[in-house]
Amino acid sequence: MCSLNSATNQQVGSFRIRQATAADAPAIVAVVNAAFVIETFLEGDRTDQFQILEMMRKGNFLIAEDSSGRLAASVYVELRGETGYFGMLAVNPSCQRCGLGRTMVKAAEECSIRNGCKSMDITVLSLRPELPVFYRKLGYLESGTEEFHPSRPLKGGAQCHCIVMSKALT
Repeated sequence: MCSLNSATNQQVGSFRIRQATAADAPAIVAVVNAAFVIETFLEGDRTDQFQILEMMRKGNFLIAEDSSGRLAASVYVELRGETGYFGMLAVNPSCQRCGLGRTMVKAAEECSIRNGCKSMDITVLSLRPELPVFYRKLGYLESGTEEFHPSRPLKGGAQCHCIVMSKALT
């Protein structure tokens, strides 16, 4: 597991980044579902509390809170040997376009480095062509594809696969 201790909780601008606890699951669900509402090719909500708690069994969520303690962003981080993985990066729509997504990716990378990872992976959906462009700006390159196993149905017979993107951590 990628864990943060009190020495690595960080203040970034007006946001505090810390490791989430199970008590944060409802707020993570709300932010993820709000951020992923643009995925109109999938039926229903992006996630639920059960899925978030299941993910917490294999990895951790890092969260950013504003000065009032409101959840502004989250990212899932999992250690896979010498490779870190991050996913489900979500920024509250009211906090988007201020660099918080980049900040959360950096926090996930730093957490993975502290835990001995040499590289970082993410998978993005082929139906989100803007995402590879964003992650390339952060140093990620396409490294393969995977089959997409949606937790909810695709609308209108849409076809989708996962694009794996990787980055060496230094």
